[in-house]
Amino acid sequence: MSMHDSVVIKGNPERGLAGATLGFFVGFAAVALLGPIAHRLQFEIGLSPIQLGLALAAPMLSGSLLRIPFSIWADIGGGRRPMLILLMLSMIGMAGLLVLFDRAADKHAGAGFYPALLAVATLCGCGIATFSVGIAQVSYWFPRARQGRALGIYAGLGNVAPGIFAFVLPLAIASWGIGGAYWAWMLFVAAGAFLYALVGADSGYFQLIRPRTPNGEAIRAAEQCGQELFPNADARVCMLEAARSTSAWALVALYFVSFGGFLALTAWLPAYWSVYHRLSITSAGTLTALFSLTASGSRIVGGFIADRAGGRQACRMAFLTTLAGAIVIASASQVPVSVAAELAMAIGMGFANAAVFKMVPEYVPHAVGGAAGLVGGLGALGGFMLPPILAAWVQVAGIEGYASGFFIEAALAVAAIIVASRLADREEGMRIKDTTARVA
Repeated sequence: MSMHDSVVIKGNPERGLAGATLGFFVGFAAVALLGPIAHRLQFEIGLSPIQLGLALAAPMLSGSLLRIPFSIWADIGGGRRPMLILLMLSMIGMAGLLVLFDRAADKHAGAGFYPALLAVATLCGCGIATFSVGIAQVSYWFPRARQGRALGIYAGLGNVAPGIFAFVLPLAIASWGIGGAYWAWMLFVAAGAFLYALVGADSGYFQLIRPRTPNGEAIRAAEQCGQELFPNADARVCMLEAARSTSAWALVALYFVSFGGFLALTAWLPAYWSVYHRLSITSAGTLTALFSLTASGSRIVGGFIADRAGGRQACRMAFLTTLAGAIVIASASQVPVSVAAELAMAIGMGFANAAVFKMVPEYVPHAVGGAAGLVGGLGALGGFMLPPILAAWVQVAGIEGYASGFFIEAALAVAAIIVASRLADREEGMRIKDTTARVA
């Protein structure tokens, strides 16, 4: 608890970081929601490849689109309430999922099972949107000189959740069955929400601001307690300013391929390993966890590389690595080669994720908050759109499509390299133009 000149602030930056990271970790685990049971959904319940792809992608839809309004809400009133609501919605989805699994176990799935599965999976995905809320919560707690490290810890630790759950969930299913494993998951989300309610705290400004308290007074009081960063006067205006920037949309496209690809493959890889390579559900989960954890760790390292090499150069190198991995895994039939290619894609996507957000303040300096919301929200839609596309390719190509479908990711990597290069060319053109103007 901080106190300065009779102004009392509950919590401190470290507590704010701990709470936000906890909330994000708990919610972000939903990326791995259905992937570990993809094989059973397809063969025991009878979902077609396209139906399976949509089911795997459903959590990504809410997890992506809700990032934008909830990031605005966090800018207006703080992140504590939005975070709790997102976690509560995820818990409701988990409860619905358990009811569906009970019906399926009793052989009473019925015609309405699949639409209900999509609905509850979408609700579960609300927890994925906690990312944007936590970003705001951490940013407002820490002074500018410490924000980079704090946000790196936040994103790095939170991002490992899908990898851990992709590994643990198959083991839990093997021991307790699907129903028992998902009961444990729901209790995990409930415990995480409860702990967040105890630990999570908004920064001083949001604790002090009240309907009858002028913003100026709250800002001055929060400044006395060490807060440096404050929300824009109107977060919605900031979002509109970002939406007018062509550079912001280019960054959305890059993040669609990198982070959207990460989300999509975390959901899709269990099906690839279990159906195409015929590995056990546990082995498929382990290899998916390896991908997810590698990409998460690479994001942290990628931030340091982007600081040294520049965001655009790091981005091009990252997508070249992703391209190489996608081409190899699309052509490989042996597990060791496919694993090496999977790791190359993970490293490339992790590096690119860091590089893209490095470029946000460089290319959209007049609306950084709005641009971050657009990039994080719309870019993450790749996690929703790519699994159905991969599933449609399997529907056309048969089981070989699980491998050759990675050529789609290769094509997206090529497009991302072109976009990143044009951004660099545009930067060079702007620099030449500015130099010419100064000489004139």
